[in-house]
Amino acid sequence: MITGIGLDVIETERIAEKIQKEQGFRELIFAPEEVDYCEPKTHKYEHYAARFAAKEAFFKALGTGWTTGTAFNEIIVLGDENGKPELKLTGQTAATLQYLSLDKVKISLSHLKNIAAAVVVIED
Repeated sequence: MITGIGLDVIETERIAEKIQKEQGFRELIFAPEEVDYCEPKTHKYEHYAARFAAKEAFFKALGTGWTTGTAFNEIIVLGDENGKPELKLTGQTAATLQYLSLDKVKISLSHLKNIAAAVVVIED
């Protein structure tokens, strides 16, 4: 049964500006594994923006918004061996949300030059 759905859309340029101007923004929002994935990409800000949208969509699917005891960089979006995006929780965020038993979280990412979007579905 679906317990939550979240959708987020963001302009790629907003994320690019934040990363370029604000020291520490990238580290606050993205896990090292995500940075390692995005940095070598030709259009890296599209990939960063898609991951940011996934994190926002995740909080919307939870129905809580960004909540105490969670951190954006502890919500990690990477692809499996086939490139299918997966969401993994770590650190205090995993501990905070452990009671929810989030075993079935599905995500979909999409990005273009100017815009990125993500959908997150949580099932029990």
